Amino acid sequence: MSRKVHSANAAAAEKITCGPAQLDTLLTEARRAMAWLREGSSAPQQQVIRDFAKSRAKAWNDIKARLPMRQRAGMPGVKRKRNALPSLNYTRRGFRVKEGRLHLAGGIVLAVVWSLDLPSAPTSVRVYCDSLGHWYASFVVEAATEPLPATGAVIGIDWGVRETATTTTDAHDLPYAGHGKTAAAKLARYQRLMDRRRTPKNRPDTVGYRKAREAAAKMHRKITRQRQDTSRKWAKAVVRDFDQLAVEDFRPKFLAKSSMARKAADAAIGVSKTALIEMARKHGRTIHLVNSAYTTMDYAQCGARTKHALPLSERTYACTACGTLSSRDENSARVMLVRAGLNPASADLASPATREASGKVS
Repeated sequence: MSRKVHSANAAAAEKITCGPAQLDTLLTEARRAMAWLREGSSAPQQQVIRDFAKSRAKAWNDIKARLPMRQRAGMPGVKRKRNALPSLNYTRRGFRVKEGRLHLAGGIVLAVVWSLDLPSAPTSVRVYCDSLGHWYASFVVEAATEPLPATGAVIGIDWGVRETATTTTDAHDLPYAGHGKTAAAKLARYQRLMDRRRTPKNRPDTVGYRKAREAAAKMHRKITRQRQDTSRKWAKAVVRDFDQLAVEDFRPKFLAKSSMARKAADAAIGVSKTALIEMARKHGRTIHLVNSAYTTMDYAQCGARTKHALPLSERTYACTACGTLSSRDENSARVMLVRAGLNPASADLASPATREASGKVS
């Protein structure tokens, strides 16, 4: 009996954990033993440990809460030099901004090309490198609200693939821009060059392959920035003209496994939704995220619901209760207003099933 207790205590004493304290001790020992690790500042190295601990704790909490696999945060993986781009996070004690220059811990001074002035004192900064070898500094600051004049107008927004955003006013619809489709020919050419110039495994890349890869990366970055620019300009126009926004809480991730995956990705619904939410918060507008369930089956005017889901090929909604015809997307945009309570004349006519399916976040 005494042997079993002794062996159990020995196993407990040898147990290795992944907590921040244990990892800090291992970091101190590693810096003592490795000269190359001592050359860098300990501030970003300790922050890596904090980020790892936070991510791991979130993953364990999701497991204990028995969330579905699709909703769980995955365990943090190993960042390999070959597959991951460099990124360093500095907290308040690891950096300072002085005379337009960024001073990092370890005596590093960076001359920054500022895209805009910092609205307040930053609490942290992440210095990272993109796929083209360009370095950026991303600051965390307190967001300042810039309220716009009140208009008293409301708008409903429905997301789609044929048209990225359909609203209750035709002037504010966001058509499918197709930036990826426009650049598809050039991008395919660069990808074919990469495929022809690819070297066998465990051999260094050729100069031609690196040039083709850089050209493809530049094209991808251009497409990304075009999508962001289009979304931000549209979001600013919507926020400027309307006080309250009823937006479909649409999550386009499932479209990646459908036949519309390429066009859905090019429509950039997620980018447009994020830009609209950020712009609304910046300018003090109220945004309602409405549950997207049954939005294509309900009729906004009388609250009737179809017995079967409408196929994607059917673009006109025919109400069986009142016999009215309406555009499918425009009707869905009006349903957003009804569920958000921003259209009292139609909200009184909404069925109980419609009200139970609604979800509103301000």
